[in-house]
Amino acid sequence: MIRTQGDDRRFLFLQGPHGPFFKELGAMLRRAGAEVWRVGFNRGDQAYWGRQGYIAYTGAQDDWPDEVDSLYDRLAITDLVLYGDTRFIHAEAVARARDRGLTVHVFEEGYLRPWWVSYERGGANGHSRLMDLSVADMQRALERCEIDLIDAPAHWGDMRHHVFYGFAYHARVLLANGRYKGFRPHRAMNVAQEFRLYLGRLLAMPLHAIERRIATWRVRTGGFPYHLALLQLEHDSSFQQHSPFSTMTEFLEVTIQGFAQGAPRHHHLVFKAHPLEDGRTRLKADIQRLARAAGVADRVHFIRGGKLAGLLNHARSAVTVNSTAAQQVLWRGMPLKVFGAAVYDKPEFVSTQPLPEFFAHPSRPDLRAYRDYRRFLLETSQLPGGFYSAAGRRQLLRQVVDLLLSPEDPYTALIRGHAAPRQHLRLVP
Repeated sequence: MIRTQGDDRRFLFLQGPHGPFFKELGAMLRRAGAEVWRVGFNRGDQAYWGRQGYIAYTGAQDDWPDEVDSLYDRLAITDLVLYGDTRFIHAEAVARARDRGLTVHVFEEGYLRPWWVSYERGGANGHSRLMDLSVADMQRALERCEIDLIDAPAHWGDMRHHVFYGFAYHARVLLANGRYKGFRPHRAMNVAQEFRLYLGRLLAMPLHAIERRIATWRVRTGGFPYHLALLQLEHDSSFQQHSPFSTMTEFLEVTIQGFAQGAPRHHHLVFKAHPLEDGRTRLKADIQRLARAAGVADRVHFIRGGKLAGLLNHARSAVTVNSTAAQQVLWRGMPLKVFGAAVYDKPEFVSTQPLPEFFAHPSRPDLRAYRDYRRFLLETSQLPGGFYSAAGRRQLLRQVVDLLLSPEDPYTALIRGHAAPRQHLRLVP
């Protein structure tokens, strides 16, 4: 019998994106010859896996570190697979996996979203290997590659599926979680509050769409120069773990004050909410209050989610904490200011100016350097497809299993010249 890369590999999955992606990934790894298990921490995890290889963790959160050590030993695990690396159960599992020399596979929403997802080893976002790679390192690795530059898609991808699976997940945790007495959500809100937010978001979508169109029309037809502030979810791990702010309100205040102090008086400031913003943070009210206090209320706007491309096409600059949407800013050659740790925070294309000076005279990025950086990501950690729609998952699974089974992580493979050719999209805004 011919041996495959999956032989002798034993994967332990923890929590994944809402929906069936992890189940489908596990099934394909089994077909490749690997052994696969999944630890579930609530009824939502269980619903999207099935019985084969499922392990229910019903103990207290404080007991989890000892339990994951026991699982590594008992199952002779070689690989750990998870979505995000900062929530308590994942951070503890990753730390113990590193101590044992296990391979840690981390999925995240794409750095070049909306039509890509991220796959890395060891860590993501502020824990990514990209934080330590210079643009010069990437340019040397790309000397062997000949690919066409790909335009950034202007659409989100599978937003409706994303919201639906989030709603279904929290509904199961709220209504059928009796077995998992020790479960604690990784966010500050309890499950009932999360469920109400998802339900409210689903019901309010038509009204929010009307409000968004009106606000966007006012900005795009206003005839004024404007700067764009890209907001994030306050509870998102990138914001909480890799930024200098503890709340989004702190970022709003710093941004509005910098705008009031430095921007020309005929310029405006537009805050764009994250597409998944669910109302747990009073963004609109806080923005209005802070703008009035700074004396710029008539020059500050708020847009609730929606597509980013149309707004970016006419903006003068953009500012964010560490949103992945900033990649679309850089792709257009626009000046960008960031406050938190971000994989794209390279001196070649992110401004180091104080914020008032940035709003007055923003420095432009080195577009050639950014395009090399983007090519490097597309040849390594960025995979076409998505977690939530069936079509997106099919696209993703065509490549990701081979990457999990590869002896080298994507960055090392390209740097050493071992990377296999990639499938690329041909999408334009």
